[in-house]
Amino acid sequence: MTATHPQVGDAAPPFRLPASHGRTVSSDALSGKPYLLYFYPKADTPGCTTQACSLQEALPSLGKLSLTVIGVSPDPIKAIDRFADKFDLTFPLASDADHTLADAYGTWVEKSMYGRTYWGMERSSFLVDGSGVIRAVWRKVKPAEHTALVAAAAAAL
Repeated sequence: MTATHPQVGDAAPPFRLPASHGRTVSSDALSGKPYLLYFYPKADTPGCTTQACSLQEALPSLGKLSLTVIGVSPDPIKAIDRFADKFDLTFPLASDADHTLADAYGTWVEKSMYGRTYWGMERSSFLVDGSGVIRAVWRKVKPAEHTALVAAAAAAL
């Protein structure tokens, strides 16, 4: 775990991860294209479902902005595939089971619930331009508001 917290204007940390339905996602494959990397705590939970379904619904308009959407969670691929199938999510959902990418983005954090502390994924998003530079950062994202914020920022790229 690191204390790295990439900011607007920083180079996006590189990645290569297994993703839903046998895909692989990587920063190399996205070179020259803008993308949204959004980190979510757990597949098929209420907030994560709200966020993912909202992004899925907005894909046609985000696609017109040439934006690729990639979700990242610590879940195993099997759970991610079930989540994608259950809600007809067509964009890639990546598995960061060892939270290496989450560490690189500073989204693997200590959390507290009911007096218990544990490590988990902070719901955060990073909008990266075609040059690999972070153009917007949202931390502790509210699932219902996320897509509108992303769409407005992506339109400004």
